Amino acid sequence: MPITVQIPSALRRHTAGTSSLTCAAKDLGELFSVLDEKFPELKSHLRDETGQIRRFLNIYVNEEDIRFLGGSAYAFQEGDEVLLVPSIAGGKN
Repeated sequence: MPITVQIPSALRRHTAGTSSLTCAAKDLGELFSVLDEKFPELKSHLRDETGQIRRFLNIYVNEEDIRFLGGSAYAFQEGDEVLLVPSIAGGKN
């Protein structure tokens, strides 16, 4: 049951430039485990010190915010496309 994970350019420096990954993760916890194994440098950008999803990381499944699909309890379906979107702040003081 493959899903595709899209990795935005802001995170690709932690994935050696990889822009997408196909895997068979059943849920968000499994997906993070796959990403941790494949891209160890990415881990701290996805989860905080307690293992919770970073506050400013948005996760979309088929363009729908995963929070509205059940959050980390959502079970991926075959063909799902997952997009990781870190909030990027900036500006002038």
